Amino acid sequence: MRTVPRFSRTLSSARSFHISVSNAFPRRPPARTAATEIPLALRDAAAQWSLDDIVDNEKDISSAGHVYLGQQRQNLHYLRLIEHEMPKLVAFRKPFVPPTSETPLVVRSLSYGGEEHPVTVKRALTVAVSQLPLKDKRAFHKFRLLAGVRWTPTPPKDSGIKLGENAERGYVKISCEDFPEPAMNLKWVSDRLDDLINEANARYPFDRRHLDAKAAKARKGKLKQDIAGGLGRYVSPPSIKDFPKSWLPRPSGRARVSSGIELSSLVNR
Repeated sequence: MRTVPRFSRTLSSARSFHISVSNAFPRRPPARTAATEIPLALRDAAAQWSLDDIVDNEKDISSAGHVYLGQQRQNLHYLRLIEHEMPKLVAFRKPFVPPTSETPLVVRSLSYGGEEHPVTVKRALTVAVSQLPLKDKRAFHKFRLLAGVRWTPTPPKDSGIKLGENAERGYVKISCEDFPEPAMNLKWVSDRLDDLINEANARYPFDRRHLDAKAAKARKGKLKQDIAGGLGRYVSPPSIKDFPKSWLPRPSGRARVSSGIELSSLVNR
């Protein structure tokens, strides 16, 4: 009689020849933690509360209500600071000193209570043109021309200057926010204002080179040689108009009047 070999139970742990994931990797229940390892307080809390109790709690408010309560708590926090911390700032109080004619500049800056913002580095300078150290009317007029669109007849709305204050010659406003630091932007604005004042007060000599060249080409006037041996230029010859009036004789009596009239008529020809 032929006997059939029996496979031992140890062969059941060998690698199977099918690709079933469930057979190749059978599910195993997670290891249970002993009840003694859980703290007593946590077990009591778990026994009292459950997820169903939290979800079905009708006494709790919505998420919008929690946001509103958070805002109220923040407002109360700042109100407590105002009540208890603000009185301590009295020690740093300084009396207000109105600006004088020596300090006519008004510098404007923006702040968001310590929060970072690109506009916090900006500096805007406003000043009345009548309070600038300009020489005469010609300098004031030249300053307005150089300022261009930065000049306005009325003070800017955000300058802090009230309407009609030193408004004889208008106002100029210069701002800058190109640099990363506020002090750098303020320095640039101050330098531009100094350049405008210096340029408005500058006096340049009248250039007559084009007139001299025109006279030289037309051969008009008298050729005047340069002492240093340079090229000559044509100028008009002297006449009686160039004679100083203080050198004229002063006759007495009626002769003085008649001669003065004659001489003045000759000089004014």
